[in-house]
Amino acid sequence: MNTAGQSSPRPFLVPPPHPAASALSPLESLSNAWGDMLHLLFQPFEGRRWMRLSAICLFLGGGTSTAAFQWGFSTLPVNLHPAHMLFRARLFLAQHLSLMVLAGVLSVGLGVGLLYVRCVLRFVLVDAILARSVSLRCAWKKLEPSGRGYFYWIGGILSALILVGLGLVAALVPYLRFGRDASRSPWLPALLLVSVLAAVIAGGLVMAVAITLTDDLAVPLAYAERTSLPAAWKKVWKVGTGDPGIFLLYVVLRFAVSMLVGVAVLAFLFPVLTGLSSGPIVAVALVVLALGWVGLTWAWNPITIALGVVGLVLLTTALFILLSVAGMPGQVYLQTFGVRFIAAHSPALDAMARASKPSLRRR
Repeated sequence: MNTAGQSSPRPFLVPPPHPAASALSPLESLSNAWGDMLHLLFQPFEGRRWMRLSAICLFLGGGTSTAAFQWGFSTLPVNLHPAHMLFRARLFLAQHLSLMVLAGVLSVGLGVGLLYVRCVLRFVLVDAILARSVSLRCAWKKLEPSGRGYFYWIGGILSALILVGLGLVAALVPYLRFGRDASRSPWLPALLLVSVLAAVIAGGLVMAVAITLTDDLAVPLAYAERTSLPAAWKKVWKVGTGDPGIFLLYVVLRFAVSMLVGVAVLAFLFPVLTGLSSGPIVAVALVVLALGWVGLTWAWNPITIALGVVGLVLLTTALFILLSVAGMPGQVYLQTFGVRFIAAHSPALDAMARASKPSLRRR
């Protein structure tokens, strides 16, 4: 009460600032992303959710799953000699122009189709992380327009890079011929070749970093704010230029964690794949011995060849499933890391994350 005996008005309480006003550091985002990943995958544990997320991450590829598949496919108990098979296929196609054209068209079509599926499933993965539920059919229908925009965006960039590379090669061909004919400058062709290779490597690295940042940061922004990828990239660029030290730390942590996750997955898969590859060999040896005991011998005929093909298909399918399930938590963790980091700079994404999952609330 004041001196006049009247009750004094209550002081005006200023509401605390919105959580998005204080950006999380990359280390804090990394730590919180770990809890979010565990909450999504194990609270509660649902086998159907794991299989759907594994299917999504298998088509996304890259990083852990791609490296693990390239190593794990070589552990199959069949010596396929892929390099020798490709060489023989090229020799065969070189003798048949129509088959060469057909193989080129099919390869381009398969690559474009896989790229389209990857672009849509990237949005589906972000939706699964934020909604904490995986519905492939509904999410595909809802997010296919956004994924199509991503496909056009990345396809345009790749096409522009290919055209620029072809233009550079066409522009350098006269200089290479001049350097080959000129006796005074024998080092010129080598210098030009090294310059071209360095430019190709640098362009590839820049493209890889750009795609990674698009997947981790721009796609969640485009998903939450219902905007295009170029507009989302403008915001990512603003975040990077506003605090370059923090952004660079995020990029370094992102690639360091990706390498560590890949090493951990390969270390886990080594004994599993060894057992997976040696198990069929033992089974086949037991079958051959059992046939010998009853007076029969193993011979390759249409029936046994069909059985071998079926066994190889089943083994390859099991390898795909194993690699996708083993690599899925790492990809979910890395995507959640990006969501946690960029959500501090997007009120829409931050509100969506906090409303959908209590574990995403800042403590």
